[in-house]
Amino acid sequence: MATSNDVLKHHLSNLPYEKPEVGQICNRDFNRSDHLDSRLHIHTKKKPVCEVCNKAFSSTSHLKVHLRIHTKEKPYVCEICNKAFSRNWDFNTHVRFHTKEKPYVCETCNKGFSVSGSLKKHLRIHTKEKPNVCEICYKAFSTKGNLKVHLRTHKKEKPNVCEICNKAFSTNGNLKVHLRIHTKEKPNVCEICNKAFSTNSNLKVHLRVHTKEKPYVCEICNKGFSESSSLKNHLRIHTKEKPYACGICDKAFSRRDNLKSHSRIHTKEKPNVCEVYN
Repeated sequence: MATSNDVLKHHLSNLPYEKPEVGQICNRDFNRSDHLDSRLHIHTKKKPVCEVCNKAFSSTSHLKVHLRIHTKEKPYVCEICNKAFSRNWDFNTHVRFHTKEKPYVCETCNKGFSVSGSLKKHLRIHTKEKPNVCEICYKAFSTKGNLKVHLRTHKKEKPNVCEICNKAFSTNGNLKVHLRIHTKEKPNVCEICNKAFSTNSNLKVHLRVHTKEKPYVCEICNKGFSESSSLKNHLRIHTKEKPYACGICDKAFSRRDNLKSHSRIHTKEKPNVCEVYN
């Protein structure tokens, strides 16, 4: 008596055999026609071209994906948030934001990334590689994005404008920090004394009050300072430089705050009021 497995084998043996696609030039076999097309393009040097924008591609499959730019077709839809994508690769990358999957791991510090490109950029922190060079001043950057932001310093371009005071900034990050002047937001809090700051850099400087760290040292007298600006002001003691001049009497000062105090002699301004005697 024939078993079900025997019946299945007999059925499969009677199925028509689907012959693979065969290349006419190199006789190589392909199971998919698009793979055969790609191979033919290698031999003929003829690339499929987009009829809309005339861009050429190495294979018909790449052309097919490209055409979705023009057709606005997005066949890959996220089941979690319904966001749609034209490319499967972009879709898979997006899904990792929901799953928190980070398959690309740095072998040096074990930090994980959801996309290989992010890992590649991160590795430059360890290798110190800076392949993106400014053609104007030759300053180098690890990412194209940082170079793009830097170029705005040469072009004087400031596309990020504050809606409250119209002050403009070269980066969105600088605008975000500036807005805290208006919102009074201080998200950076000292864990020792709970004093809050609008920027992380200001918090970092403040922490030196607790750590007694003074990384900025005068090369003339070896006096240390917690801030670079304090060292800059100090150096004027040695250089005798006084860049802040009074516009009324031409008296000059080494520090801006000293000029501000002096100006009150002329304006008769007295901002410091005694709370006891008023």
